[in-house]
Amino acid sequence: MANLSSLILLAAGAAEHAGAHEAAEPAAFGVLSAAWIVAASMAVLILIAIAVKVPATLTKGLDSGIAEIKKQLEEAKALRADAEKLRAEYADRIANAEKEAVLLVEHAKTEAQAIIAKAEADTTTTIGRREKIATDKIEAAERAAVSELRAKAADAAAGAAKGLIAGHYGADADKGQVDAAIALI
Repeated sequence: MANLSSLILLAAGAAEHAGAHEAAEPAAFGVLSAAWIVAASMAVLILIAIAVKVPATLTKGLDSGIAEIKKQLEEAKALRADAEKLRAEYADRIANAEKEAVLLVEHAKTEAQAIIAKAEADTTTTIGRREKIATDKIEAAERAAVSELRAKAADAAAGAAKGLIAGHYGADADKGQVDAAIALI
């Protein structure tokens, strides 16, 4: 309060010296100058503001504003921490997805090589089996051809023998042979 009254007196003195010009200044009640009246009204206004607790209300408003800003800053920090956590989580997911993709590609290559090897083995087996079937068919055809040839040769030999016998032997020759055969018995 002492600081306030010295501030008022200082302001009043400065106002009095600033107005040093030759014209007469108006005075209230013939004693107080306009500067003193302004200084006194300011002092009364400040005292009323203090009595009504305007500074406390202003401080309280500023404190609540500061508290709200601090709360928003804390929320922003929490949101940033959550965002950082999500970013790290998604970065891990991306890294894991890339690793899984590499593993899937390697697995697919391994499976493809296994399928190719099995197909080659199956093809080799199938070719061997078909070669054996073809060989068996060829051998069977050869046997059939040999048998047919033997049958034709036998038919041809029988036909030739029949022709020879028919040409060289007649009924007279047969009679002699039959009689000789009967005599042997």
